[in-house]
Amino acid sequence: MRRCLELAERGRGSIGNGALVGSLLVREGKIIAEDHYSGFGNFHAERALVEKFDPTPSASGGLRGASQKIAQEDVLYVNLEPCCHEGKTPPCTNYLIEKGVKHVVFGMIDPDPRVSGKGIMQLREAGVEVIGPVVRAQCEWLNRGFISLRKKNRPWITLKMARTLSGEIASPDGSPKKITSKDQDVWVHERVRGESDAVLVGVGTVIADNPFLTIRNTIKKFVRPYRIILDAQLNTPVTSHVVTDEHTSRTILVADPKNASGPKARDLAQKGAHIFPVAMKDGQFVWSELWKMLTEPKGDFHGIASILVEGGRRTWDIFKEAGMVDEEIILIGS
Repeated sequence: MRRCLELAERGRGSIGNGALVGSLLVREGKIIAEDHYSGFGNFHAERALVEKFDPTPSASGGLRGASQKIAQEDVLYVNLEPCCHEGKTPPCTNYLIEKGVKHVVFGMIDPDPRVSGKGIMQLREAGVEVIGPVVRAQCEWLNRGFISLRKKNRPWITLKMARTLSGEIASPDGSPKKITSKDQDVWVHERVRGESDAVLVGVGTVIADNPFLTIRNTIKKFVRPYRIILDAQLNTPVTSHVVTDEHTSRTILVADPKNASGPKARDLAQKGAHIFPVAMKDGQFVWSELWKMLTEPKGDFHGIASILVEGGRRTWDIFKEAGMVDEEIILIGS
């Protein structure tokens, strides 16, 4: 199951608002095939695995090629309960039953109400031995964003801040202050930004710091997280790094609808940034509208399941006061 989680991690940044899922097939104690959910709209992990292992045609529509049949004793492992509903792809349960899978070990129950135990029931009713949950806590932690979307209708939100031992977050004149160490920076880029679908800041941070909001200081390769800027008036300078570097297509500017189609919006859009109009009330974006805009697929944007809020202070306060923080990380520097 831990190998399933390692495989699942490969899909991060490519699956939109879906779940991170890995799957493998075991025969006589040895892994004989493995795969993962690799991209929005692609086959789910367990189907991708079986299609690759046994690519003969099936009633659900398979691939043609040399066949390796699944044996009666083979065990399929997957970190998320197989789905049993028609979505972007056919139900995985029907396909596994069709292909002769007789033993399934799963990591966690799917929180989606269309599944949520029904996939397990369907497999068992078809004579499949189903064991699980296994390593449930780790499986749920990996997919905390997916769970949050299904249970709270919003992404999992991590708030990150850095301060000195004396509590300072900036220089006395308000200018940026280097607080964290090199080791802390590497950890943040690999384990925090690298495990988030998006990094969010307020426009004040963009104006004051001109950050890149990308993953750096690491030899590991990551899919770049989206960069979300809360910018009601579209005050983001057209010379900012977030709209001039090679990752501009991963920049989302959230604006008041009345400012989302003017000359400045067109200038920013021409640079490759996405402008998302979100309704406002009492000077703040309406949370339900913000989450709908950021989690529902549209065009080449497939939604997100987790957000790292990096600041500044006003943005931190807005999220905390609204009870929109699931996890808080505070880095203490010298």
